[in-house]
Amino acid sequence: MNIILFETDQRNCLLPLCYTRPVAMLRTGILTILEKWQYRLTGDFSFKTEAHLKEKFPVKLEEDNILVSGHICPNDELAVLVKELAAFEGIKWQGVPVALRLPKMEAKAFPELKSMVNWKEYDGDLDSIRYAWDLNEVSARQFKLDFKVITAGRASAILSQTNQVVAPENIFVEEGAKVEFAIINASSGPVYIGKDSEIMEGSLIRGPFALGEHAVLNMGSKIYGPVCIGPYCKVGGEISHSILLGYSNKGHDGFLGHSVLGEWCNLGAGSNVSNLKNTYDKVKVWNYPDNKFIRTGQQFCGVIMGDHSKAGINTMFNTGTVVGVGCNIHGAGFPRQFVPSFSDGGAHGYKVHQLKTVFGTAAQVMARRSTVLTDVDQRLLTAVFDISTPYRKF
Repeated sequence: MNIILFETDQRNCLLPLCYTRPVAMLRTGILTILEKWQYRLTGDFSFKTEAHLKEKFPVKLEEDNILVSGHICPNDELAVLVKELAAFEGIKWQGVPVALRLPKMEAKAFPELKSMVNWKEYDGDLDSIRYAWDLNEVSARQFKLDFKVITAGRASAILSQTNQVVAPENIFVEEGAKVEFAIINASSGPVYIGKDSEIMEGSLIRGPFALGEHAVLNMGSKIYGPVCIGPYCKVGGEISHSILLGYSNKGHDGFLGHSVLGEWCNLGAGSNVSNLKNTYDKVKVWNYPDNKFIRTGQQFCGVIMGDHSKAGINTMFNTGTVVGVGCNIHGAGFPRQFVPSFSDGGAHGYKVHQLKTVFGTAAQVMARRSTVLTDVDQRLLTAVFDISTPYRKF
């Protein structure tokens, strides 16, 4: 099958995380939304996404195409129904298109030709990603589904006897992982330890928890799940109910709660994030389409940080802070609760974080993970710089 992951305008409520990636590249539970579909559907996958992302994430159109929503976390039942779709048939959930099958020209024009499709309604339970805080809200449920599909028919590697574990049947260790003198309690949710990852001595882990490929959990870390640490991350300190998409660092002491960090981010030593207001009121968070702070309905919400953003030592983030792409935050005091992309500064004020500086830092940071900042990456970040210009009013 040729499978295309499409998006709606709702993607703009997932900025700044989706400035640099399609919605389906976001992670919740253990896997990205793309990976959740890949485990259930066999075929070639591509993305129908924003113009500035198409060079890095091109769409592939064939004579016969299955389009599935990049906002929807699938389950096995839905995947079976998608496989059974005939041409010009589609599935809606709560009145919103979830999947459909179209020839080449009609797939290229979608969503303009929705009226041509014979829709049927799916009445099962699904998790839909509409806002950034949804990634954490649905994470515990997604952990169970992801753990099941990842481990089906497979045997875990053996944990060293230096570790103390509760509910070992809920722990899966990939080959090459190193875990010594850790305490792991998987009674409240599964624990997945990725290939060639490392959990250092003295770490305390309460599931659900996932440590991605080549990721590292530093000595004495304290994890309160659900927490997902994406591939090639290096983390330490205290983390609760958070997601690091990949390639980011929070290597030292400090608290991170109810937060989502993009790729190539870094939180300096002693950085702390508030995830609960002193008044215990529901949190408001900056929303790009509304150009203002909106009610989340959530009592807990930490920081949402776009790719390539950094925070200096002892940075303090207020509840519900949104930090854009390519930011450099430093200095005493609390940064404002909305930091536009490519900002350099902190509570004392901001200036533009110039692209040349962002590229220079990114190249050095990525080289440490044996990754190259490509010309495509630079053009994408340049486009994000231009798109985000109206928000930099300093």
